[in-house]
Amino acid sequence: MKKLIISAVAALLFLPFLYPHPSSAQTAVANDRHHQRYPVLQKAKNPEDAGFSTEKLKRVDRLIEEDVAAGFPGASLIVIKDGKIVKQKAYGYKQKYSGLTPLKHPQKMRTDTMFDLASNTKMYAVNFALQHLASRGELDLNSKISRYIPDFKDTPEDAIKGKSALRIVDLLHHTAGFPASWNYYDPKTAGKLYSQTRGKTLEFLSKTPLAYKPGTKQVYSDIDYMLLGLIIEKITGQRLDSYVENRFYRPLGLRHTLFNPLQKGFNPSQFAATELMGNTRDGTISFPNIRSYTLQGEVHDEKAFYSMEGISGHAGLFSTTEDMAVLLQVMLNGGGYGSQKLFDRPIISQFTKPSNMDATYGLGWRLNSSTDMEWMFGKHASSRAYGHTGWTGTITLIDPAYRLGIVLLTNKKHSPVINPAENPNQFEGDLFSTGKYGSVITAVYEALK
Repeated sequence: MKKLIISAVAALLFLPFLYPHPSSAQTAVANDRHHQRYPVLQKAKNPEDAGFSTEKLKRVDRLIEEDVAAGFPGASLIVIKDGKIVKQKAYGYKQKYSGLTPLKHPQKMRTDTMFDLASNTKMYAVNFALQHLASRGELDLNSKISRYIPDFKDTPEDAIKGKSALRIVDLLHHTAGFPASWNYYDPKTAGKLYSQTRGKTLEFLSKTPLAYKPGTKQVYSDIDYMLLGLIIEKITGQRLDSYVENRFYRPLGLRHTLFNPLQKGFNPSQFAATELMGNTRDGTISFPNIRSYTLQGEVHDEKAFYSMEGISGHAGLFSTTEDMAVLLQVMLNGGGYGSQKLFDRPIISQFTKPSNMDATYGLGWRLNSSTDMEWMFGKHASSRAYGHTGWTGTITLIDPAYRLGIVLLTNKKHSPVINPAENPNQFEGDLFSTGKYGSVITAVYEALK
């Protein structure tokens, strides 16, 4: 009897080796079919199986490949429709340069290459968290910011007042009065708000001066989302990265979606490289502790890296096209994936409703409600389409009318600055069609039967 018990225990211990944890995001959730409530992504047998033309999708390849041949660094694309992965392909190179020197053997882009999502962080970290908290009744979008951040209020020396009345929804609509950015990391421009530590920067967010009277115009602002990230931390009692990684990404099986990946077991070769010389714009910019090496696996955004230790509501998230496809499918599914429910469909409707001031803005999400957005959504997206972009060269598009999702991740900033003295923020990669998004998105839609 004793031998039988030992044998049974040994067999149980051996089971994990016979049945290892699934390797992909789709399989990880799909295996829990007994409790499954929402569709999970499956690979289409062929594009026609999901209503696409194989021949017409080749035009998408040609567009990107022609850009790569002309000097564009690289890209990774995934297209999903009706819960099926229609197309998944990598193009070009994840690293072409070391500093300003071209590599003799550039590193090829792969479909599992991880990218710095830049401002897509706002949607798939902060908005996902806010949508979840609002669905659970733990967050009232019309609450004043001061309810969660008591120090957020006007002071006698403020030239423009209005903080005391600001609500969470004002941050989401980008009508709160904040400037587009504030260079906390640079003592030359930050003044009294200079900070290169996360704790101090979080304190300084409330002290950042308004640039215009709240509610009078719409200015896309990183500060809005830095504050929203802090509000999430106040509500949950957890640091932003810990909360979203443990509450959303890991339960969904997303092992490549996280903040500060180099501190969590990943190595630089797994990432698409960004700026050639750190944040120096090819050697023309300087401030304390500035990086001057080619960035690969470290968040590019200066506020996120230097002032927020890589964890911020406006930037810092890394991912792959395959992981991102799952997050897009969550939205297309109405808030869940497999056995995981993240939020309710009415909350998605609330967050993607056009604002009264500018119909191309929802609550954070950008909306295809004007021809002005053709640069992002292309010529054929429905009026219900929404998504976001990121400075490093990333775009996500969700179109409920077609049950379609597109993720195009590029490393267009992994290229020389065209004229650093005149415009330090324009890189060679910015000039290519792939880096402008619209033509690739249009070609995907035109491949629909």
